[in-house]
Amino acid sequence: MTEIDAEALDAYSRVVTQVARTVSPHVAALSVRGWRGYGAGSAVVFTDDGFLLTNAHVVDGAAGGVAAFADGAEARFDLVGADSLSDLAVVRASGGGPTAVELGDADALVVGQLVVAVGNPLGLAGSVTAGVVSGLGRALPARSRTATRVIEDVIQTDAALNPGNSGGALADSSGRVVGINTAVAGVGLGLAVPINGTTRRIISSLMTDGRVRRAYLGLVTAPLPLPAPLAERTGQRRGLRIAEVVAGSPAAQAGLHAGDLVLSAGRVPVGDAQGLQRLLFDDAIGHPLPLTVYRNGAMVDVIAVPSELD
Repeated sequence: MTEIDAEALDAYSRVVTQVARTVSPHVAALSVRGWRGYGAGSAVVFTDDGFLLTNAHVVDGAAGGVAAFADGAEARFDLVGADSLSDLAVVRASGGGPTAVELGDADALVVGQLVVAVGNPLGLAGSVTAGVVSGLGRALPARSRTATRVIEDVIQTDAALNPGNSGGALADSSGRVVGINTAVAGVGLGLAVPINGTTRRIISSLMTDGRVRRAYLGLVTAPLPLPAPLAERTGQRRGLRIAEVVAGSPAAQAGLHAGDLVLSAGRVPVGDAQGLQRLLFDDAIGHPLPLTVYRNGAMVDVIAVPSELD
């Protein structure tokens, strides 16, 4: 190893060490007992009065459990609210807990950026792994009891994740939590729910109402670069290709078709899943939503009326 390589490794190690030192005290190991039996996972303290953020699948079927913190303290927690569509849940520890970790903004992440995962894999508290952001805007199929859903806009990372990491923190090099680790998708592949404007709104709804009311269109989409002439004409680089329209859904009733390229929704350009998702909350239910799509070389305007997602 050359002197330059050694210096680079030292710099890398210093960053990971500092992130671990910053984030680990705010990550708890959860022990959960519910209708599915005994389960375990991780959670991140995000308020100074004992609210923790974890995955919905970690606490599925449970009303509470025990949270163990890095300093050895334990506290019982109660489920405040869960949202299986985003795989996020909020719990609250009795008697408080550590102070809040700093939440970041995943929308500022770029592919190749260093990230650090902190959690409790295989029951090993305070475990730390590091890697890079491998991809952004991924979709994750998720099953909740008898229903299958798609968690959109997740972060893909090569930081090693194992059972028990779910609900733990994914942090950037400054120690800000930019994601909640949600699944192990394969060898060398981990996924995390991003912390951004959309998920902050979900978290707020869970804290105040215990649930999230969403509007429903009935679309399965994927981001797609616009053809050069269309990009020049519209001034935007990406749109959402419709892969599937659910039969009988508001999107189907509005005349949308698989293969359409969604350019805007609510008269706002959309280029990723989050751009559409941020429009589909409770205030959109039952209200006309104008969409512009590119179809067979032409712009087509349609009006859809989202229903409430059951």
